[in-house]
Amino acid sequence: MAKRTGPTNPYLRQLIESLRKKSLELNVPFWKTVAEKLSKSTRRKVEVNLSKIERNTNSGDVVIVPGIVLATGQLTKPVTVAAWRFSPAAVRKIKDKGKILTIEELAQDNPKGSNVKIIS
Repeated sequence: MAKRTGPTNPYLRQLIESLRKKSLELNVPFWKTVAEKLSKSTRRKVEVNLSKIERNTNSGDVVIVPGIVLATGQLTKPVTVAAWRFSPAAVRKIKDKGKILTIEELAQDNPKGSNVKIIS
């Protein structure tokens, strides 16, 4: 059986490490949970469509997706979405109604992770 090595992308590894450090420094388990979800194996990576974000949010919510946001569905309310990656079509659809952030930007803007929903 092969040994699990974790993500091989150096930027993703750096992000996971910085989220774990932020969790320890601020004593906020939210960022540790996001780091654990980002470090899953390739077969278990999180992929979320816009339709799921639409169903599980209200107007003005802040959402984090520890994975990839895909463009299936429509977004009809203003929502701020932070994720590891976005498909190009998802970027266009989100920018029409809401706002896009990287996970690093969200961590700087909201270090405690308060009022942020994790969608996975």
